[in-house]
Amino acid sequence: MSVSLPNGSTVAIASGYGSAKTIATASNAAAAVLGSAGHGYADGDYFEFTSGWSKATDRIFRVDNKTTDTFEAEGLNTTDTDVYPAGTGTGTTRQITGFTQLTQITNSTSEGGEQQFLTYQFLESDAQKRIPTTKTPAGITFTIADDPTLAGYLLAKTANDDRAARAILVTLSNGAKLLYNAYVSLSVIPSLTVNELMTVTVTLSLLGDPVRYES
Repeated sequence: MSVSLPNGSTVAIASGYGSAKTIATASNAAAAVLGSAGHGYADGDYFEFTSGWSKATDRIFRVDNKTTDTFEAEGLNTTDTDVYPAGTGTGTTRQITGFTQLTQITNSTSEGGEQQFLTYQFLESDAQKRIPTTKTPAGITFTIADDPTLAGYLLAKTANDDRAARAILVTLSNGAKLLYNAYVSLSVIPSLTVNELMTVTVTLSLLGDPVRYES
C-alpha cells in the first residue's frame, strides 16, 4: 500500500497551444499509435486530442516513441474495439506549448463524478434492481490568495473570459502527474473575513477523466 499527502503539489494551466495537426490514422493498441505526417512532436510533449473515439476526445496525453510521421499517445489503451471502434479514432491534436503555475492555493475541493442509476422493478419481483447510467458533471475548485498581479491569476481570468478549454497539469509531490482538460472559471470577488486571508476561487469544469502518469 502506498499513500501520500498532497503537500508540495503544484497546479498549472496551459498558457499556449500549437497549431492543430491532422491525425490520419489511430491504431488499436496498448498505447494507441497516431499517424500525422511530419507532426514535429518530441517524446514528452503534452497534447490535446480531439478524436472520433468519445472516450479519448478532449483529453490530454503525452507523446511517446515518436517517429517522423507517427507517435504513441502514452496511457491511451485502445485495445477494446467495443469502446474504441477500429478506424474511427482519427481527428486532430494540439501541442501544449507552455504551462503557468496557479500559485498560493490554500484549499481545494472536488465535486461531481457520482454514478447515476436506472432503478427498476418487475411486477412479479419483490426487489428492485439497478443499472449504472451516466455520471454527474465533475469539477475541482481551488481557493487561492487574492493577488491579481500573479501570472496564474491573470491566466485564470483570461480563461474565464474567453471560455476556451485549458489543459491542467497537476504535479504531485512524488513526481506523478495528473492531466485534465477543463473550462476555467474565476470568481474575482474576494472574501472579506476578519483575520483571514483574502481569497478568490478558481473552478475547473472537467471535460473527462484525468490521465495519470507516474513520473
